[in-house]
Amino acid sequence: MHICVLGAGIIGVTSAYRLLQDGHDVTLLDARPEAGAGTSMGNGAQLSYSYVAPLADPSVWTHWPHYLFSADSPLTLKPKLDPAQWRWLIKFLGACNSARVKRTTIELLQLAFYSRDELTRLHQAAPFDFSHRTAGKLVMYTDPAGLASARKQVAFQSQYGCRQEVIDAARCLEIEPALGNASRNGRHWAGGVYTPSEATGDCAQFCQGLVTAMRGKAGFRFMPSTAVTQVNMKDGTIASVQTDGQAIDADAFVLALGADSAAFARQAGFSLPLYPLKGYSITVPLEDSFTQSAAPQVSITDISKKIVYARLGNRLRVAGRVELVGMDTRIPDRAINELIDGTNELFPGSILNQKASQLSPWAGFRPATPSGVPVIGASPVKNLYLNIGQGALGWTLACGSAALLAAQIGGRKAAIDDAPFRYGR
Repeated sequence: MHICVLGAGIIGVTSAYRLLQDGHDVTLLDARPEAGAGTSMGNGAQLSYSYVAPLADPSVWTHWPHYLFSADSPLTLKPKLDPAQWRWLIKFLGACNSARVKRTTIELLQLAFYSRDELTRLHQAAPFDFSHRTAGKLVMYTDPAGLASARKQVAFQSQYGCRQEVIDAARCLEIEPALGNASRNGRHWAGGVYTPSEATGDCAQFCQGLVTAMRGKAGFRFMPSTAVTQVNMKDGTIASVQTDGQAIDADAFVLALGADSAAFARQAGFSLPLYPLKGYSITVPLEDSFTQSAAPQVSITDISKKIVYARLGNRLRVAGRVELVGMDTRIPDRAINELIDGTNELFPGSILNQKASQLSPWAGFRPATPSGVPVIGASPVKNLYLNIGQGALGWTLACGSAALLAAQIGGRKAAIDDAPFRYGR
């Protein structure tokens, strides 16, 4: 079967790889000039298999005024005259209850661990460099009450395969000595949650490496700089997708366009529960022994500021913020300065005299469902399959999502229960 995969971010590229492995002919297309050049380009770089708790949480109800009106909130909501935003928000608030959050966490943990195993298998079959390291992760707390709440979450997740420790500040500094510099800047830690099995990797580099590996295979075609402008329907199926240069037909299509997937679905005659969560990052070059020693080796999440730090060789990826502002592509100085200030506070010396423009400022739109559970598999259109809605966990869940999709298309029983991820579940 000839399958056209729409979108060459991490979800589309891994989907193409698994389908090619199954013996299908695969055409992969993307509007950008190379794979992984959109939301996959500057993401947080953490492969956080044990940190999948959704954004929808009961605490949202008490923090709602802060999100709406506070300038320093890490989650920003700007209400718009956009019915899609309001529909998504209503469903999101409906998912902010403890029963739904527990169920979502269990479902995402199963997919995350499956994805970890699939990434290992993929990299053994197609070895290439993407700055992959298993260095562990520390989630740091300044608030004892927050740490106590984390302890309950760790106990809950331990029932489902997570191996994590709640540790005091002294043990955190033993694991990551660079955090000790934050104390001299006035930050004092209550403790942290340590997960030694967590990893990091350059998502864009992975996308490009995997496309290079596929280019050597019969039956694969990559079409960069190819934007879909129209969906051509016939008898309730997709006959072809129109691009600037040509109409591309296929036996089946896979929708992996990230935040643009909702617009494509509307053209095909159905709706998707997606909304873009905008985030920002910088990438700090660690150019000498001084900056390299000042930066962390272990992945760090500063829970109070919702900023993550991930080491990628001699670079430090720093990412943060969640904004519900539609598809506003601007990168405000305020957002980048928050990341710079956070880095200077936690890891002074890792940024020397670089200007903001030298730190590769980036913004991306993470395509999220209200509950945080992605949609994978058949759609209401007979020959269109979905792999969408992974939100901030796209890099973490990509390989498992691709394997679930390929099993559905191939008519095989999936390695995990795929029912929670089906359209209209």
